[in-house]
Amino acid sequence: MKFYSYRKNIRYMIELCYVSRYYMKGDFTVAKVTKEHISAKGFAIQIYTEDFKNDYISLTDIAKYKNIEEPNVVVANWMRNYNTIEYLGIWEQLNNSNFNPLEFEGFLEEAGSNAFTLSPQKWANSTNAKGLFVKLGRGGGTFAHKDIAFKFASWISAEFELYIIKDYQRLKEDENSRLSLAWNLNREISKINYKIHTDAIKIYLLNDLTESQLGFKYASEADMLNVALFNKTAKQWREENPNLKGNMRDYASLNELLVLANMESYNAILIEKGLSQKERMIELRKLARTQMISLEKLNDIGIRSLENKTNE
Repeated sequence: MKFYSYRKNIRYMIELCYVSRYYMKGDFTVAKVTKEHISAKGFAIQIYTEDFKNDYISLTDIAKYKNIEEPNVVVANWMRNYNTIEYLGIWEQLNNSNFNPLEFEGFLEEAGSNAFTLSPQKWANSTNAKGLFVKLGRGGGTFAHKDIAFKFASWISAEFELYIIKDYQRLKEDENSRLSLAWNLNREISKINYKIHTDAIKIYLLNDLTESQLGFKYASEADMLNVALFNKTAKQWREENPNLKGNMRDYASLNELLVLANMESYNAILIEKGLSQKERMIELRKLARTQMISLEKLNDIGIRSLENKTNE
């Protein structure tokens, strides 16, 4: 009966992990690019958000405050200014290691002259810039990193910029609230998985050990997972971080907590199959590496992929 209950719990926890993964995607923590909106003085402004950090705001929507019929003209006029090109170039040099400074210098020399014109697309393609991009199709337009978007808004109207910043801050507060909830959800999943995990050890490995030995074995299994994922034991982490409260899992990222939850469930299944600790260590290391690489690849999706995306 106990064995059946354990297997049932394992299936339940695997389902919980999938629910958690789905929930986190909805919360952008797996770096799924998601469209949001903010509002400023009655104007809806699109924002593409990626992993809570890379926010790109529609310059086209901001420009409608000045010219609702031809917002692209407003953006084009802004791009002709010397100060604009200088700011864009400095931003790229600070944030983009692949930026082409030679092309930037050429544009800067011409900027401000009567004959000078420069489209956002030409700027991005020529300099390999990532602060601006053009999205085609439905919901398209010129999008810029929030730093650049706020600069553009201030050029249009200082008052309008403040309204944009105010609602943007509201959006970030909402996102942070959901992020905290997702972190706590995955922390709780890890705690529940640890209970199931220790039950599996007790059933399949520790029938002949004393209670004191059981406690040691639990720590050993937990440290095996710590080493497989974090490359260090709990003791090593405490020695390296004497001023931090809690344990290493309290400071793990959402991706690490999700992988850890999967590892604990998988380890319990491997224990059931009778694999030795060394064999399980090898398998768990493979799992940790594969899942972390997959999640990090999702986190590293370039903003240029937005150009071919349709609205969701």
